Amino acid sequence: MSENLDKSNINEAGKSKSSDSEQGLEDAVEVSDEALQKKIKSGSPSTQRVQRPHSSPPRFVTVEELLETAKGVTNMALAHEIVINGDFQIKPVELPEDSLEKRVKDIVHKAFWDCLSVQLSEVPPTYDRAIKLVGEIKETLLSFLLPGHTRLRNQITEVLDLDLIKQEAENGALDISKLAEFIIGMMGTLCAPVRDEEVKKLKDIKEIVPLFRAIFSVLDLMKVDMANFAVSSIRPHLMQQSIEYERKQFQEFLEKQPNSLDFVTQWLQEATDDLMSQKYKNALPAAGGATGSGDGPQLDPVAVQNYAYLKLLKWDHLHRPFPETVLMDHSRFQEFQLQLEQLTVLGAVLLVTFSMAAPGIASRADFAEKLKMIVKILLTDMHLPSFHLEDALTAVGEKVCLEVSSCLSLCGLSPLTTDKEAVLKGQIQAVASPDNPIRRIVDSRILTFLDAYLASSHQKPSPIAPGGLGPIQKELEEVAVKFVRLVNYNKMVFSPYYDAILSKTLARS
Repeated sequence: MSENLDKSNINEAGKSKSSDSEQGLEDAVEVSDEALQKKIKSGSPSTQRVQRPHSSPPRFVTVEELLETAKGVTNMALAHEIVINGDFQIKPVELPEDSLEKRVKDIVHKAFWDCLSVQLSEVPPTYDRAIKLVGEIKETLLSFLLPGHTRLRNQITEVLDLDLIKQEAENGALDISKLAEFIIGMMGTLCAPVRDEEVKKLKDIKEIVPLFRAIFSVLDLMKVDMANFAVSSIRPHLMQQSIEYERKQFQEFLEKQPNSLDFVTQWLQEATDDLMSQKYKNALPAAGGATGSGDGPQLDPVAVQNYAYLKLLKWDHLHRPFPETVLMDHSRFQEFQLQLEQLTVLGAVLLVTFSMAAPGIASRADFAEKLKMIVKILLTDMHLPSFHLEDALTAVGEKVCLEVSSCLSLCGLSPLTTDKEAVLKGQIQAVASPDNPIRRIVDSRILTFLDAYLASSHQKPSPIAPGGLGPIQKELEEVAVKFVRLVNYNKMVFSPYYDAILSKTLARS
């Protein structure tokens, strides 16, 4: 099935006419990760050419419309990321050490704190800047409170009463240290447990200016904690709203750029054409057979969609535009592709090894796991452009032969002969070629497993990995779960568009 997914390639004439909508959306969301694209090894171009779908004439837009659209797409991307990525977290901004922005920020901050230090060193001290800082701290502390925190709100409002503080300053009765002590105590009450140590360290700072500086630093971390808490709290309730929101935002984008579904149409048309041929139907029994008494076989639209998503795992990212409706997940599909490519090589190496080893070796779970970890480590950098698979597999062959011979000796069996070692190393080395029969078999079975996972995503138990994939089933399931979650969400958002396109496409087939 893998070779089938590689066959379609866009008409070169279409490359020079990439739609304005696809480029605008890609630039706005900034999902085109050039560094990651370099990792993808381009599939060999097929001689088969596919006509680019007819596009609506481009419409000129104003700068204001473009900015408004970009803002909508950015918000849509953020909501999408929160829902899809269970590990999504807001992180503090860390500027590069040698960047101009960081140098400017450091200079401005130093000037501010130096000025504050000078004011507090005057006789009598000037508290104008200090009082403004207290006001900022007060607003920040109040922003951490929930509606039910009435007592804490009253405490903060009473103690950090700016009018009263100004009067005390004018009368020379202001005790900054006491205010700082209250602020630190309130921060300890409101902070997450992970910040207890930072808040505790504030009590050891005796000088006012360094203390205020440290207080603001910890408050910035508390803001991030609060934002992440809010994200985790709303995520369960965000799913349906996000689906409707993304669909609405895309519809607005589509109204401004009517040709924003050109590449989606082509993508689904290719999947339909593939499945309509007898060869693909035989290769994919789950892809849908004849369901009626018409002139030709009728395809299940859901099966066509599933197959189309599998095609994204074999996409030529360097030379083919990505379908518009999956553009926000471009980098995720690239990551899936990289992971599956590594798993294909890993599975092929293990399949070759266990086929040549004695039956007792292959059935030893501890040895299989150890060998898998060794090969995985040697293939860790497979996604890097500088990685040479042939050289890596030479090292893999040497290590595998050593481990197999060692295990055979421990089991009281004869180690591999020189001839068998040479054959095993040669077969492992041959896996470097994408056309290697073992590698093609493993690749096809992996895609069949993912297809079955898509077809039974809401059913239990989960599909069993096809023969030969047992050693990598755990890793495959991890990828499959993430892949199916992403696909199902994308279907929920864009199913009206897919249904409309497929109803026309299947009617013509």
